[in-house]
Amino acid sequence: MRGSRTGLLLVLLAACGGGGGDDDGDPTPDELVTYGEPYTGGEFHLGPVDYEETEWHNACAPAGGYAQEIRALQGEYLAGLWGGLPDVAGYCDACIYVTTDAGKSALLRVVTYGDTTPNSIDVSPEAFEVLDSGEYPRAMSWQLARCNDTGAIRYELQTEANPYWTSLWVRNARVPLARVTVTSANHPTPVELTRGGDGTLTDASGFGEGPFTITLTSIDGQTISDSFVWPAGGLGGVTLVGAGNFE
Repeated sequence: MRGSRTGLLLVLLAACGGGGGDDDGDPTPDELVTYGEPYTGGEFHLGPVDYEETEWHNACAPAGGYAQEIRALQGEYLAGLWGGLPDVAGYCDACIYVTTDAGKSALLRVVTYGDTTPNSIDVSPEAFEVLDSGEYPRAMSWQLARCNDTGAIRYELQTEANPYWTSLWVRNARVPLARVTVTSANHPTPVELTRGGDGTLTDASGFGEGPFTITLTSIDGQTISDSFVWPAGGLGGVTLVGAGNFE
């Protein structure tokens, strides 16, 4: 599976741990909650999908790869989606629940997408070990799912972010996102951020310098608003911690 900032986005799926924000390495959902229809008729493959990007760049990540803080939160159970899905970049950092025809299952976190057959996924070695029964073909289905609780949402700003062009990733959200808006010095009323092919959310005119509020709407209708003061050193490369997460 190939991934790039401008093209293929690898979906990273991680088993989220119990409360308190610590990943316990368990790819089993605390309570299974799924969204939308399942994607059927695909297969799972050993990618490799990994944070070290041993073969391909994870398209949900910045050029230097996922930050250690985000890796620790989102875990090692990863998968890359088929790049032919509509608006696939919108699945960046979401969780999916995978069920194999042989009866195994795992909760994984999206980090990229790329070349594979329709509705198939590539997975990390850790995820493959959980899912594989030695069968071939490795038939499975998957569905968007709620992640386990690994703590608060993170807002990872691109290194180039500034008052005139502001771009970020939303990391560790428990429920896939439908919409992200901002109110800020430049935007007294909410403005929707634009999703990029690498999963970033961008305000091309910039937030302006001063306090700002980011509001997330999940695909099940929940909303979260996090307000921040302008960092003394600017926004570039900063990761901001939200007050909580979706239920």
